Amino acid sequence: MSQSPFFPTFDRLSPSIPIFPLAGVLLLPRGLLPLNIFEPRYIAMVDDALSSDRMIGMVQPTTPDSGAAAPEIYPLGCAGRITSFDETDDGRYLITLTGICRFHAGAELATTRGYRRVESDWSAFRDDMKGCDMEGGGCGLDRARLDAALGVYFRRHGISANWEAIKDTPDERLVTSLAMICPFDPPEKQALLEAPTPADRAELVVSLIEMAVLTPESGPEPGGESRH
Repeated sequence: MSQSPFFPTFDRLSPSIPIFPLAGVLLLPRGLLPLNIFEPRYIAMVDDALSSDRMIGMVQPTTPDSGAAAPEIYPLGCAGRITSFDETDDGRYLITLTGICRFHAGAELATTRGYRRVESDWSAFRDDMKGCDMEGGGCGLDRARLDAALGVYFRRHGISANWEAIKDTPDERLVTSLAMICPFDPPEKQALLEAPTPADRAELVVSLIEMAVLTPESGPEPGGESRH
């Protein structure tokens, strides 16, 4: 994916960002994340983002079942820019975030519209805006290992696949798509986000799929299409 002229450059990333805590949902640089926004505080967040830099930080709560109004979050998230936006007749927003860059979440800042905002430190993630070094061998994805496990994994989880499209998809885009759409557990999603490099993430994706295939089935997985 080439860099859009509308995207911010690294030195123009904001020192703070609104956050959307959502367990089991992963955004990665250059990934596309559709979201169905209906809670009033997140409607307000989208309104404010659209009137500024269009940036929203996706993070995961560390204890999603705590019931807390403002649960603790993992300190690492990924910022996305609103690149698609639609309104529904029943008062929802349908948006798509395109992943831009990861960030370390710092101190929480006071807000007046219900949603949360944190200080954002981007300094460790400049390479997120570069992508894989294709001339240097891409992301190092072991396609043979992946292919050997992926069919079984998809069948087990009821995921349909266009195998020709998968075959033709560049390594980084395929790794990003698998990391985001596969029903990995929230800690596994966080580990994928925290992988230092695209090559590390590619190795982890393959390992997680292999481990899932070797684990005995324990019943059908819940659907994962709903987004808040």
